[in-house]
Formats: sequence, C-alpha cells, structure tokens
Amino acid sequence: MKRRALRDEPLIFERNPGRGRRGGYLLPETGIPPVDPGTVLPAVQLRPALDGLPALGELEVVQHFHRLSQLNFAVDEGLYPLGSCTMKYNPRVCEAAARLTGFTEVHPLQPDDQVQGALRLLWELEEALKTITGLAGVTLQPAAGAHGELTGMLMIRAALQARGEDRQEVLVPDSAHGTNPASATFAGYRAVEIASGSDGTVDLAELDRMMTDRVAAIMLTVPNTLGVFEHRIVEIAELVHSRGGYIYMDGANLNAFVGRALPSAMGADALHINLHKTFSTPHGGGGPGAGPVAVSPDLVPFLPVPRVVRDGNQTFHIVWDDERSIGPMRGFFGNFLILVRAMAFILGMGGEGLREMSETAVLLANLIRHRLQGAYHLEYTAPSLHEVVLDDSLQQEHGVSNVDIAKRLLDLGFHPPTMSFPLIVHGALMIEPTESAAPEEVEAFCDAMLQIAREAEESPDILHEAPVHTPVRRVDEVQAARHPVLRWTPEP
Repeated sequence: MKRRALRDEPLIFERNPGRGRRGGYLLPETGIPPVDPGTVLPAVQLRPALDGLPALGELEVVQHFHRLSQLNFAVDEGLYPLGSCTMKYNPRVCEAAARLTGFTEVHPLQPDDQVQGALRLLWELEEALKTITGLAGVTLQPAAGAHGELTGMLMIRAALQARGEDRQEVLVPDSAHGTNPASATFAGYRAVEIASGSDGTVDLAELDRMMTDRVAAIMLTVPNTLGVFEHRIVEIAELVHSRGGYIYMDGANLNAFVGRALPSAMGADALHINLHKTFSTPHGGGGPGAGPVAVSPDLVPFLPVPRVVRDGNQTFHIVWDDERSIGPMRGFFGNFLILVRAMAFILGMGGEGLREMSETAVLLANLIRHRLQGAYHLEYTAPSLHEVVLDDSLQQEHGVSNVDIAKRLLDLGFHPPTMSFPLIVHGALMIEPTESAAPEEVEAFCDAMLQIAREAEESPDILHEAPVHTPVRRVDEVQAARHPVLRWTPEP
C-alpha cells in the first residue's frame, strides 16, 4: 500500500509592510462607547502595540490554518496503532445521531415529561452495558476511564464502610495503567504494587501472601497492558473475595473480549468502560470521553445520583436522592452526547457485530505479532489478544532505540505505536491495530516496521536522523516538555 507523503514544509506567510494592511470582515459600529483597557486591567498586563503581525486577508488566514490542519495525523488518515488507547474509526452515523436537535437542545433541568426520549436513551444504554458486562448496575456519569476508576473505588470504600471495615490498601500490578495507583490514592487508599509472574500475569502465590485484612481491593486490567489475558482471573477473584476484598477491573482493554466473555463471570465487582475507546466515540486531544462504571449487586446501593429509573407505566424519571449513594460524580449525567454516540454504535453493531469487532481486533494484533516477532524482541510470549508489546532490545545492539524507530515510522507515513509502556518492558513498542484497520493497512505497517529493522542493522544513521520528511524535524522532547514555548514572538 502506497502512503501519501507528508508535505515537506508548512505554508508560511511572510510579513510585507509594503503591501499595506489588509483584513477580513469588520463588524459594524455598535454605537457603544469604547472602554479604556486601563480601567479594567492593570497596566502591566496590557501590551502597548501588536507589532509584527502579518497583514493578511481572510482567505489567506483560512488557507494557512487549513494547511496546518492537514499536517496533523488523524485516524481518518490511516492506522493509529497506539497500544492501550484503542484509536479507531468513528462511524459518521454516530456523529449524525449526536447532532440531532432532540439531543443537542435538551436541558438536564427540563421536566421529566419533556425529555422522555433522552431519558429512555440513558436507561437503555445502561441496560445494554449490563448485558455486555453481565453486571447488575451502571452509572453513566464518569467523564473518562480514570474518573471511572475513582468512582468505582469510592463505591468500594462506601461498601466497606457500610460493613464497618476500615481497610487501607489497594493492590496494583506492576504492569497497570498509571491511573490505577492515582485513583486508589485519590479514594483514600495506599497503593501497593504486586509483581507480575514470568508470564506477565499476576503471581497467585504473591497475591496469597499480600491479600491481608488491610486490603480493600485489587485493581486488574483484563487483559493486562501486555495484551495478555489474566488466565487465572477466577482464582484471583475467589481468593480476594474469600478475604473480604473487591475486584476492580480496569476496562480499558474491554474491546479484546466484548461478546465473548463476561466480566461478571470473572468475578468483577466494579468495571469502568471507556466508551470513547471500545464503542468508537471520539478519543484523543483531551476529550471528551465517557467512562461508565458497571458494578456487582453488592455495590448497586452506592451508585452515584442522579439516576434514571423506569416505572410500571414505561415512563422514565430522574432520581436525585439516595441516602446510600456516594453522591454525584459529575454534573447531571456526564458527557451526554458521547453517550448518544456510543448507543448509536452499539445499536448499529448489534450483539453479533460486537463479537466480530473483538475477534477482528485480536486477529489483526496477532497478524502483527506473527510478522514482526523475530525482527523485534517479544519479552512475554503468552498469547496476545488485542495488542502486542514488542521492544527495541535487538535494535539496541546497533545503537537504535524505540524513539528512533518511532521517528522513522513518521517518514514512512505511519503514526508510531505507544512508546516505553508498560514500564516492565524496557524500550517497549506497544501496538494495537483495532478492528477498524484494513488488513492491507496492517500489512503495510508491518512492511514499514520490517524495513526499519533492516535499516537498524545496515544503515542506523538513517534512523538517527529521522524524521526528514515531516514539517518539523526531530526536537529535544525533554526540553520541549520542561521548557515549552507557549507565546508567539515576531521575528525581528
């Protein structure tokens, strides 16, 4: 597959004082007297003049920013193989559903009888997520995965307090998302790391030793961040439950088994679901997202409010008060239009479609593993599900790092995978194709990765200099993060 080459240089407009000042549309005079900025802002915060700005017409400005937008890589451009992030195509029918005026123009404080359609959608989405997970209750409030983690841990804390227990610790595997220990800490617990075994899964003997009456829960990602299924999950759950703890399941990788397995059957007590990952709503750029939490019967009484309930007349109502609830976690019902997108996706796919979705994601990940294993090192050889974690140890023998590999991928027209995560794999390349990638696209990505592996052996300087065909060459990323330039300054 031939990839579209990235443009060598962005379009730049030079300032030319001799051309005279031009501009776009000017608003008519309002008749309102101007306000002296010095009366509302301190003089130190006022800029005396805007010297150095280019004199441009409206069309030139539009062309400039449109050109900049084309320099950004997006999931609509091609494969976005970020492991653990599930960056996939967002069907336009979901976008169309979210733009219906019946959804965009409702207000959460309208009387229930005026928003029955919106309330029905929320109720039916909860029911769909119950079916998908096998769990007893759902809250749609959390804004994203980490917010869902905090919500679930607060419900676990409330349940333990209702039992009269004051537990202080939460076990977190060493391969976990960084948000897991953060969420446990925010919920008032001390996060305690538990080591993985040689196969990359939780060491049951170590869990047996660490599972004391101080432990409130264990936070497990299933499959874990290595793309490996916790094959002893039922034994883990039985051990934790027998000692009074809860199973918090991180659902970031739920797309690996939707339609094939139920978290409830694995012993999950709380599970967050990244709708913006598994069910194809926009993801990236800081949001918006949605991270509903599904819970077992033991945690249902502590679900956040408000909640939507249906009475015997098939009428939907909002319940604002519940004395056992942990209270609201977000304004009203969370990011409502993201919930609409997810419901449109679930209805469009249906049960068989969701099952096929997960099967295809696993198939394509294993295609990548099959083609790249040998050219790249695979630290953990247990079966891969929706993603595979390779590393750069073979390339390091030639002085090439995973950063060099990522930069060279940009030259070849591909977005790099997730880098240097999980932390237990040094120099990690975490690759997730998702089910929406075409097999030909995945094959082309593998061809590029194999080319890079050959270049690392034969011509490593090519990788050290990459990228050379992007608008911006390689930058000092450490300095860019620590000392970012956030203010435009005209050149003299």
